Amino acid sequence: MDSLLIIGIGLLGVGVLLIVLEAFVPSGGILGLAALGSAIAGIVFLFKYDTLWGAIGLLGTVILGPMAFLWAVELLPNTPLGRLMLGPTNEEIAQQLAESSKSRLAGRDELLGATGVALTDMRPCGIVEINGTRHDAIAVGGIIDHNEPVRVTQVDGLNIEVRKDEQGQG
Repeated sequence: MDSLLIIGIGLLGVGVLLIVLEAFVPSGGILGLAALGSAIAGIVFLFKYDTLWGAIGLLGTVILGPMAFLWAVELLPNTPLGRLMLGPTNEEIAQQLAESSKSRLAGRDELLGATGVALTDMRPCGIVEINGTRHDAIAVGGIIDHNEPVRVTQVDGLNIEVRKDEQGQG
């Protein structure tokens, strides 16, 4: 009769293992159904051994089954497979955006004093080309016509202010 107890507990263990595996392996619910079948079979074996053991197995399955699945789902984003399936977390995305913004803004400080050419009429906003790169800019001190040389007078975050380059070098 001890074999019924061992088989019942073993089938419940297999059921818990399958329900945890369901969170990690995309099976379309097949592993979940196998876990349910294994748990039911394990409970039946435990009831055949003893009613008390069957009740304990049933109660344990009802409580531990969902807990094991929720634990696995909570653990999933921290695993390599989970990161592959779910992609980066919101914190990682925010950190990447902050780093790219810092590098972009750091590169803009180097524009101060640089010369270029107006690609559009600037009345007062327009597009300029400086060091081979296009930038949105604001003309200060008057209207700047298309193809006129410009010089960067101020860089404040994403705002670039330009004036006509009186020396005429673009």
